[in-house]
Amino acid sequence: MSAPTQRTSIQLYRDLLRLLAHIAPGTSPKSVALRTTVRAQFENSRNEEDPAKIEALKANAVRALSNYMLYQGGVQDKKKGGKLGAAMDNYHERSVQGMQRNGNDSDDKKGAAR
Repeated sequence: MSAPTQRTSIQLYRDLLRLLAHIAPGTSPKSVALRTTVRAQFENSRNEEDPAKIEALKANAVRALSNYMLYQGGVQDKKKGGKLGAAMDNYHERSVQGMQRNGNDSDDKKGAAR
């Protein structure tokens, strides 16, 4: 098993709320929806007692924070003409094209089954 996540659940919750205040400040619908989602996720796990599951949940929260930091780094890098932002755009385009191809394939199969 990996090393335990060093942040407490309360610290992670506060970190996520601070991140949300940065992403969507104020009381916009986006802000309210994001805070509601984070609050609900933590509420659903409030009574969890399995240490392995708690560590997995904490790791998911840390991963969410890390992913946002990476994303923002790529956005800033792109503005400066760096390679990370361009690579992120390229990956996104390939992902969207792959989803469109897969979506069309499944639609064709559904149509053939009718």
